Amino acid sequence: MQLSHHLVLVTGGARGLGEHLVRAFAREGAQVIINYLHSADAAESLAGGLGANALAVRADVTDRAEVNALIAAARHHFGREVSCVVNNALAAFSFNGDARAPADSIDWQAFSAQFDGSVRGALNTVQATLPGMRAQGFGRIINIGTNLFQNPVVPYHDYTAAKAALLSLTRTLAGDLGPHGITVNMLSGGLLRTTDASAATPAAVFDYIAANTPLRSVTTPAEFADAALFFASPWARAITGQNLVVDGGLVRD
Repeated sequence: MQLSHHLVLVTGGARGLGEHLVRAFAREGAQVIINYLHSADAAESLAGGLGANALAVRADVTDRAEVNALIAAARHHFGREVSCVVNNALAAFSFNGDARAPADSIDWQAFSAQFDGSVRGALNTVQATLPGMRAQGFGRIINIGTNLFQNPVVPYHDYTAAKAALLSLTRTLAGDLGPHGITVNMLSGGLLRTTDASAATPAAVFDYIAANTPLRSVTTPAEFADAALFFASPWARAITGQNLVVDGGLVRD
């Protein structure tokens, strides 16, 4: 399916990386559902600026009933089924190493919040869109991960564990859904310059990352979002169960 023929759901799509993902797909002519939880003004403004091909819909992705209602609203508005899901929504998190909870004090509530946002949220969107994808004999699921799997330079225990679980879900779903023409992949970045989540990161950290990448730069949200287009495009039709790291070459394994 060409990018311009997709109906794409971007969770957490109103701001930060999500906004750039929405804009990347819209730029290629896709219809886009901008999911948000708290950022109503930002979501409506983004949708308004993109015109008839965009729809903002509030839903808590950790609540299956709300996700079902989101998909029903999109189906009613666009008259078609979702063909691509980008699981970008993230439970509230700040990438500030100095403020992180260390091993001797972090509690399970922190892990639970991240698992709910990353894993439960993704499972809900996949299950809600699966009937439509099966009916089309086609689907693209793109989960947003992290390069902290390979390079846990800052031990964000809860965040990284949840994203690692999402990678495992990516691979098991790929095996389960492949016979239906549905691919499931992960796109993993490092620290992006700059999103709300990385706003608390000191400039010295960004400079250190840039100095250690072959490109001598920190990946931007727009650059990262462009890579998501590949997994949704016809050129990735034989790729599933993979984790593509998009971080300027910082992690190379």
